[in-house]
Amino acid sequence: MTEPMSSAAGGLALYKLGAFGGLAVLAAIVVMAMTLPKTVREFVVAMISTTVSSLCGGAFVVRWLGIGHWAQDDAGVIAIGGIIFFCGLPAWVIVRAWFVYAEKRKSASLPDMVKEIRESTGL
Repeated sequence: MTEPMSSAAGGLALYKLGAFGGLAVLAAIVVMAMTLPKTVREFVVAMISTTVSSLCGGAFVVRWLGIGHWAQDDAGVIAIGGIIFFCGLPAWVIVRAWFVYAEKRKSASLPDMVKEIRESTGL
């Protein structure tokens, strides 16, 4: 028989993980409503990138700022959820920009496009 306290802690951890995952998907849906993808391939890449960016980028920002202790109360969880949501938005913009850029240069190879970007940005 399991200890009731450890089962409750595991259930709470799963609840928080599910809430943060839902916020990552919500970020993807919001940006998709603003700029709809033109192809299924673009949709899938943008959705995965936005979700991963939300979860991983959000976790990085929370850790970097040292605000993990906010997850101990409801308002803190909501605030961390907002950070996770916000961290997914740049990924969608980057993926959309890349697809638009690549679409205009269909005949160029990937190394040529990277070289062109480096030359134009001075990197």
